[in-house]
Amino acid sequence: MINRFIYGVDQLSKTVGHAFAWCIVVLTLGTCYEVFMRYFLNDPTSWAFDMSYIMYGAVFYMAGAYTLSRGGHVRADMFYRLWRPRTQAIVELVLYVLFFFPGILALVVAGGAYGFESMRIREVSVNSPAGVPIWPLKMMIQFGAGLIALQGLAEVMRCVVCLREGDWPTRLHDVEELEKQILAEAAAKRAREEAEAAG
Repeated sequence: MINRFIYGVDQLSKTVGHAFAWCIVVLTLGTCYEVFMRYFLNDPTSWAFDMSYIMYGAVFYMAGAYTLSRGGHVRADMFYRLWRPRTQAIVELVLYVLFFFPGILALVVAGGAYGFESMRIREVSVNSPAGVPIWPLKMMIQFGAGLIALQGLAEVMRCVVCLREGDWPTRLHDVEELEKQILAEAAAKRAREEAEAAG
């Protein structure tokens, strides 16, 4: 039951993270268009700055749970990685209860009030004359924080499983760091060269 909950929340975080990753494509295309208009045609757009921070903000808010589900947030693990899994789980559990949940739940509550007020007045950007609506971005604060809180609950369940079984449950892996791929290819190449030299 616990593993099904963890898997379900991981899948939700993955789905939302992948969907909002497309904001990076929109951001890149919009920025390229703005550079072309500004520097080649000498006719800058009035919406480029707003578009860039709205797209970046959407990725930042809505992909946090995905990053947490993959263990991708910054961690000072110089000591942590040397500990046994059960010790890691105890420390993580304590840190989630003492620091993570109070901060995230405060963000859900405060972000909700902030977002709903922005939606109520149909807030638009003051950075350009285009009047780009920014209330949808502000509404994402509470939803993104809510997803992170849900993923945090799954991480707590992961700690419970580790304490019970003595090892961490596996995480979903849909992407891999380029560094790992490069190191794996280098190791495979070295093994081939050693085999050719020996044979």
